[in-house]
Amino acid sequence: MIRLALFSTALLLCLFPSAAHAQMKDVYIPGTPPPPAPMDPEHGQTSPDTPKLPQHHLDLAKLQQEADDLARTAQTIPTDIAGVRQGTMPKDMVEKLKKIEKLSKRLRSELNP
Repeated sequence: MIRLALFSTALLLCLFPSAAHAQMKDVYIPGTPPPPAPMDPEHGQTSPDTPKLPQHHLDLAKLQQEADDLARTAQTIPTDIAGVRQGTMPKDMVEKLKKIEKLSKRLRSELNP
């Protein structure tokens, strides 16, 4: 009976140090520097066989068209402001300014997701 107890104890001591070591790998030991951060920001997250998804597809022709539309609309604002200085308020000036803001936000969100 004593032999069985000693054998069981020895077996448990052989098994638990490996489990304790697995839990101790993230514990900081005073006097030792912490390990450096991995250089790969996706370290361990994807396997080499996993194809990467396209990040964000830009429709460059549409972006150019919206940029041109933004520029054309913005060029009309100085003449509208000159009209305001003379006492006439163009009725579509506020709509033009809203359109400029909308196009600008759309371009900014497409270029900086």
